[in-house]
Amino acid sequence: MPRSYAITFSAVAVSAAQDLFEITPADDKPVEIVGIELGQTSDSGDAQDEQLQLQIIRGHATSGSGGSAATPVPKDPSDAAAGFAAEVNNTTIASTGTTTTLHSTAWNVRAGYINWFPEGDRPKANQGNTTIVVRSSAPADAITLNGTLHVREL
Repeated sequence: MPRSYAITFSAVAVSAAQDLFEITPADDKPVEIVGIELGQTSDSGDAQDEQLQLQIIRGHATSGSGGSAATPVPKDPSDAAAGFAAEVNNTTIASTGTTTTLHSTAWNVRAGYINWFPEGDRPKANQGNTTIVVRSSAPADAITLNGTLHVREL
């Protein structure tokens, strides 16, 4: 039975392009991204308004760095720990490999970003794909960002 997890970060200064989230699926345990939530607390004026690119990319062979490991939290407290590994805020983005961009959009830093993918249309990865990342372009100046990635392990 699939299990749902949340990976979060709070009050992180983001000044460069980065992999906000990086997931490495475990053997025989594919993952799917159910939803993404991003919001910032530092730029609220019209002059600070900007649009950042956001992509979900599958298939990097080399993990990013410069961020930190994150512990996926089970949504159901009786569920087991996640089998996949998670990292957040890698300032050196994942690289190499045969990649596929599964989702590409832009988000307004003042409005935030919330996206729930419909059943059957969720970005997925398995161990053979190595990683799946959520990548943001660089802001014009640093923003203080919070984020949650909602993931199901299948």
